[in-house]
Amino acid sequence: MRRDYTASYVTIQRYAPGILILAVLLLAFILRFHQLGAQSLWHDEGNSYAQSIRSVGEIANHAARDIHPPGYYWLLGAWRLISGESEFALRALSAFAGVLTVALAYAIGKRLYNAWAGVLAALFVALNTFAIYYGQEARMYALLAMLVAAGMAALLALIACPTWTRALLLALINAAGLYTQYAYPLFMLVQGVLALLWIVKNYLSHHDASGRAGARPYKTEHNVGTRGSTSDVLIRYIVTNLIALVLFLPWLPTTLTQIGNWQQTGGEVMPASDALQVIVTLLVFGMTVQTIVLAIPIMLGLFSLLNTDSGLSGWWRGLFAPLWVTIPVALFLALELARPQNFKMLLPAQAGAALWIAGGIAALWRLPVRARSPRRQELLKWVSRAASVTAALWIVLTLINLLPPLYADPAFQRSDYRAIATTITTLAHAGDAIILDAPNQAEVFTYYYRGDLPVIGLPAGLGGDDAATLDAVEALITDYDRLFVVFWGEDERDPLRIVETTLDGLTFEGADQWFGDVRLARYFMPQPMAIREDSGAQFGDHITLENFALNSTVFQAGEALQAQLVWSTDAPLDQRYKVFVQLLDENGALAAQRDSEPGGGLALTTTWTPDQPVTDNHALILPDDLPSGDYTLIVGLYALETPNARLPATSGDFVILATISVE
Repeated sequence: MRRDYTASYVTIQRYAPGILILAVLLLAFILRFHQLGAQSLWHDEGNSYAQSIRSVGEIANHAARDIHPPGYYWLLGAWRLISGESEFALRALSAFAGVLTVALAYAIGKRLYNAWAGVLAALFVALNTFAIYYGQEARMYALLAMLVAAGMAALLALIACPTWTRALLLALINAAGLYTQYAYPLFMLVQGVLALLWIVKNYLSHHDASGRAGARPYKTEHNVGTRGSTSDVLIRYIVTNLIALVLFLPWLPTTLTQIGNWQQTGGEVMPASDALQVIVTLLVFGMTVQTIVLAIPIMLGLFSLLNTDSGLSGWWRGLFAPLWVTIPVALFLALELARPQNFKMLLPAQAGAALWIAGGIAALWRLPVRARSPRRQELLKWVSRAASVTAALWIVLTLINLLPPLYADPAFQRSDYRAIATTITTLAHAGDAIILDAPNQAEVFTYYYRGDLPVIGLPAGLGGDDAATLDAVEALITDYDRLFVVFWGEDERDPLRIVETTLDGLTFEGADQWFGDVRLARYFMPQPMAIREDSGAQFGDHITLENFALNSTVFQAGEALQAQLVWSTDAPLDQRYKVFVQLLDENGALAAQRDSEPGGGLALTTTWTPDQPVTDNHALILPDDLPSGDYTLIVGLYALETPNARLPATSGDFVILATISVE
């Protein structure tokens, strides 16, 4: 029986990790391809698509004016010819790269620690929502993570057996990484530090063993290899980087220009302590975390440094994954890159973090224990193993619980340009036009929009000429009846909001809707005001509706009623209020409604100056199926934080403006 038990245990040890890694890879595939085409492409993915349909030379020319090298776009262009141009097809390249990263994490973990640790590391990568999110995006970050992991695996292979074939493989991987994203050199530096530490360690150990300096064959552990010498590794690693640099040399001048001149945008740099907490959370648990306990992964990270037994020798093996993570993170913070849009550059460190934690679990499993009695020693050994299993299960279950929000929570959904294009197509009339503010939305917008309306990008070019932008908007107001405006990226291209303020001042906004972080607004060109009346109605203690104007009191269903309201306050206001304009039927039921902060959201009540009039334009769109008859037009205000509590008016909680007839 004892012999049968031992044989079964050996069989499990030999074959179970191989079976489990296949299951983990299948899981990684499912998670990355699940709902892959469900979401719309967002702005940057539209740029990827636009690049992919260009020629090789055109891709390079356009990339030279961007902040990313052309490698991913070249590959996506070739991929598109095979897979097609759907959202699913364009993103599938990243999804496959994400699955390969999982496989590489297993291979590296197996070589660094053992097969079981490799399976755990692969599982941590497979389940991490940070890795999954960018594995479902038609951008270069999943490919960057895969190439970094491939480079680390190739470095291990080169150290284990320093052949010229393996050196060339690492050189090609590094060259591909350099052409993929400018964060890759951060991880090449990790390779250099690891290679240098390996060479110094072996040189010193051989010198101490022989009593003299010089290169001699070194012996490594059973799962690394035994051929070669320290000098072989040194020479081949130097040649490897020279080859990679030569291959990247044609793009190097462009790289230096882009990195040196590109304007930093996206808000203030986060304090290092706050940024570090965000980074650790992303790398360990992903991007859907609300609150999490970091003490367990931190402790496991410390245990990982104890990995000094089988596998790669000594402390070098224990430092491999920690250096993979800490060097890029430290440089990221030192270079003041800690802005929200830049954290994805650290995606390649996620596999390193997974290996780091898996190494800690493996070390905890093999934790050396000393006790006075064999029985107590055996008990302590099982306690450490139980702690190892418990920690692994806790991390896996936590990662599983963090998966649903990635697919269902609107906070993690991309801007829905598909729905924007559909909405415009449904509502479009002759005499309409579309403004894209800023114009670099054109690539993703035209991926979806197939209508006939003119599409105008404003401000022109990179922006900066506000006078020209103002003239262009005023010309569009003259030339068209209605304007659909897609707002995104104004902070960069239109920081003074010339497009929006001009439209809010000269036209009537009738509707706006958010699609992720993109806003679609509908503006109606001004019509002659048929009615102007003084009001004097009071709202609350300080706000007065001085007067109002209407373009008509008789409408057809589907038309837009234009109301111009003039407000004032006799004291500064410390609360933001929304204005509601409503049409009520004869029974007092709501027939149409328009709610907005004054001035289309640009004349907030907290910015009003006492005794200075504030003009506030509203377009109330009458439903297409609105029955004919007489309706009552009312106006009122409510606090932004309490929409159900209206501001008291002169009588009641609203003021009647007019009776409206619908024919």
